[in-house]
Amino acid sequence: MIDLYTWPTSNGQRAAIALEECGLAYRVHRIDLSKGEQRTPGFLAVNPAGAIPAVVDPDGPGGAPIALAQSGAIAVYAATKSGRFLPADAAQRAKALQWLFFACADAAPASSALYYLGVLAPEKSEANMKFLSDRLLGILRVADRHLAQHEWLADELSIADFALYPIVAVRRALVDGAADLPHLLRWADALAARPGVARGMTAAD
Repeated sequence: MIDLYTWPTSNGQRAAIALEECGLAYRVHRIDLSKGEQRTPGFLAVNPAGAIPAVVDPDGPGGAPIALAQSGAIAVYAATKSGRFLPADAAQRAKALQWLFFACADAAPASSALYYLGVLAPEKSEANMKFLSDRLLGILRVADRHLAQHEWLADELSIADFALYPIVAVRRALVDGAADLPHLLRWADALAARPGVARGMTAAD
């Protein structure tokens, strides 16, 4: 059984959704970021970077244990181990990975910046919040335009969809308020209706 070290954040939810949808058995270890548990020696032995999510699979490649961090890497690992949600065709697989990186490298940092400025920063700025909100919406509009012609981000449901969904879910009020992302909303509602996605979203609650 895979050990998942996580907390209810978009990054943590991304990893849990991938494990759920890929049908891999896992147990949750809650790492309370508000209490600094990510900096304890026990967790640092799992992920020296001191960040969630992280997994330990005692039955990794070749039967050897493996510890892995980074939600996108965990999603790829889950898909590879299970043989699900990553296209076998090389071209389609590349497209799915492109959208996975779009979620992890473009959308996720833009969403995190809103959290850092709106919650953690010592000084708040409405102008900067608007700037960052507009930046995130601009990124999500790229996905919306693509989804106008596609049911999923790749040509089939993949870990790319599981990667982007938690960001859209946590920023749903912003997306609704923009009122110009109908295809993204259709896509998000379809994912929300999946039991595996729903379980992954609440795995660390």
